[in-house]
Amino acid sequence: MATRLSDAEIEERLGDLTGWTRQGNEIRKTFQLPSFPSAIAFVVNVAFLAEAAGHHPDIDIRWRKVTLSLTTHDAGGLTQKDFDLATQIDEIM
Repeated sequence: MATRLSDAEIEERLGDLTGWTRQGNEIRKTFQLPSFPSAIAFVVNVAFLAEAAGHHPDIDIRWRKVTLSLTTHDAGGLTQKDFDLATQIDEIM
């Protein structure tokens, strides 16, 4: 099981990410895409990253907006896995 991060560690790691915010035991970011098909294509790419990492975000799709939420359920909060996947997601944008 991944080790849950402290509040200080979470804040430090959030400083390395752009647009991700903490909401309770999750980090979250909304992406604005140019069209609905491009939003779906983005989600498919996120799915491949998530599957490879064995770590899956909650995904909310609303037309051209995609909101991703990351947490590590079995750790009961945020772990390095969440920040690693957030970084990978940002790299495909």
